[in-house]
Amino acid sequence: MQKVLVTYATMSGSTAEVAQAVADGIAASGAEVDVLPLDRVSHISGYHAVALGAPMVMGWHRSAIRFLKKQRKALKNIPVAMFATAMSLTAQGETAVQGVPVCVDPSLAKAPQDPRRLNLRERWANIAHYAAPMLQAAGPNKPVSVAFFSGRMDYTRLKPLPRLFVMLVIQAPPGDKRNWQVIRSWASSLPQIFEANSSQA
Repeated sequence: MQKVLVTYATMSGSTAEVAQAVADGIAASGAEVDVLPLDRVSHISGYHAVALGAPMVMGWHRSAIRFLKKQRKALKNIPVAMFATAMSLTAQGETAVQGVPVCVDPSLAKAPQDPRRLNLRERWANIAHYAAPMLQAAGPNKPVSVAFFSGRMDYTRLKPLPRLFVMLVIQAPPGDKRNWQVIRSWASSLPQIFEANSSQA
């Protein structure tokens, strides 16, 4: 039986709830799953796979980036999946980025107004731009899957600078846009993906 760690960063609790849904989806396969915020993860020894999630506001949450860099050696021999919650995503039907399979919530993805010339918001929220820091932090340990989910926006819980950025650049309206069906579907696919990649290690 697999033992999986689902760990996350969160700004207002929304990504924590997504992480729990991901854990539930993985556990349905019979795997043993621990769900922990990043600041409570002291080691990853004993885990057969890791799912790491964080919100995407002014880039992917810095604590998730730090975790990947710090644990790069330990993650070398176990499969890692990553997910991000966001309120805006520019996509054109991508199924992979830098060779990594990508799952995108169809309600989140929006095609650019002009594919030949993206505006500022579209460039920032481009799927390749969002994924770049995630993959860069992982280094040679490429994730087995990356997912982008709609999140929940509560401006009252954001610090002033992120709030201003989201309002002026991302232009995301407040509200809960999380698509639990898509989240659970991706989560339920992970045990098989983990198993396939573990056997190749």
